[in-house]
Amino acid sequence: MLTRVVPALGQQPGTVTHTDYRNPVQVKRAYKLRAYPTRAQEGRAVRLLRDHCDLYNAALQERREAWRMQQVSVSYGDQSAQLREIRAADPDGQGRHSFTAQQQTLRRLHATFGAFFRSVRARQKAGYPRFKPYQRFDQVLFVAGDGARWKPVEGARWGHATFQAVGRLKVKQHRQVAGRVKTLQLKREYRRWYVIVVVETEAEPLPPTGRAVGVDVGVVRFLTTSDGEVVANPRFLDTAQTTLTDLQRRKERAKPGSGNRKRLRRVLTKEWRKVRNRRRDFHHKTARALVDAYDALALEDLRVANMTASASGTIEAPGRTVAQKAGLNRAILDAGWGQFTAILTAKAESAGRRVILVNPAYTSIDCHACGTRCARSRQDTVVCPDCGPIDADVNGARNIATRAGLGSGQASAA
Repeated sequence: MLTRVVPALGQQPGTVTHTDYRNPVQVKRAYKLRAYPTRAQEGRAVRLLRDHCDLYNAALQERREAWRMQQVSVSYGDQSAQLREIRAADPDGQGRHSFTAQQQTLRRLHATFGAFFRSVRARQKAGYPRFKPYQRFDQVLFVAGDGARWKPVEGARWGHATFQAVGRLKVKQHRQVAGRVKTLQLKREYRRWYVIVVVETEAEPLPPTGRAVGVDVGVVRFLTTSDGEVVANPRFLDTAQTTLTDLQRRKERAKPGSGNRKRLRRVLTKEWRKVRNRRRDFHHKTARALVDAYDALALEDLRVANMTASASGTIEAPGRTVAQKAGLNRAILDAGWGQFTAILTAKAESAGRRVILVNPAYTSIDCHACGTRCARSRQDTVVCPDCGPIDADVNGARNIATRAGLGSGQASAA
């Protein structure tokens, strides 16, 4: 369960009303499985992505032109109602594909516009939705039982996923899919293909531990808990930087369109995939350890996109802090706080735990014991006028726990 602490008028910042998270609830779980299409199936899958990309771009063009010429907003319902005519006019193209899958593509565009308008209303920097090239349109969503079907094989290594206009794909079952299948997604990641099976299943609450904790994330340490536990930051991007830089330079020097350049591009993509997979694996393992150990976990409600915005300046006058800000942005993105929070929240929901997000303002420099604003002459230490030097990360974690209504934030021993 995810809770955001938003204090009402006259309410203390740490006050929050919780529901009974011990009652079983239905949760969604996604399984990402490697698919191995034949050469013919891969060709049909590529055409599927291209046709859905054409549909997406045509719907975007209609919205842009309607607003530019007549100041009229086109909704998802308007465009979905046109699908029957589009399919009838192009039976060998758009007419070959699943009607509900095409609706999901239109919903995807609608969600993109929704995110754009929310950013505009919040006065945040936002880019207008753009047309997608074929190379960047890599996934299509299907509703299970309508254009797509998942057929697992009990106790076997291989399962099968069937997609309309593609065929029956061989899928590696590295783990058993449990639950009622809701959607299937066919996804391409450069030269690999995946099937993402989303199921709905009942949460399996873990036994209560009687412990709660505040968690402070950072770049020097990945996280620090309010009871003093520290998880080091593995810095996966720094570890792979030499290899990535060397491959990037060699690719740029290679002749455009040559076989050598394509080979180097494949190798570079593989190295980036390794970095991404290592980071995700680390996030999963760290989140699992926290969910197993605590009933409630409090974190800061961070706006990572705002925190990683570029420093002010231009090419001619870049300013004095552009290089430092670029390095900080890179470290924040390498740590992957947003992905970690999403993974932790999903695991907590499935295990019947609570994740509470609090306002991050001044958590690092307010003394957790007396509330006095501290001085921070060093990155790792704050100095309270009354309580003396305190570890900055532990102080922040305890403030986070207090704001979430978890008492002092110091977890009792198991």
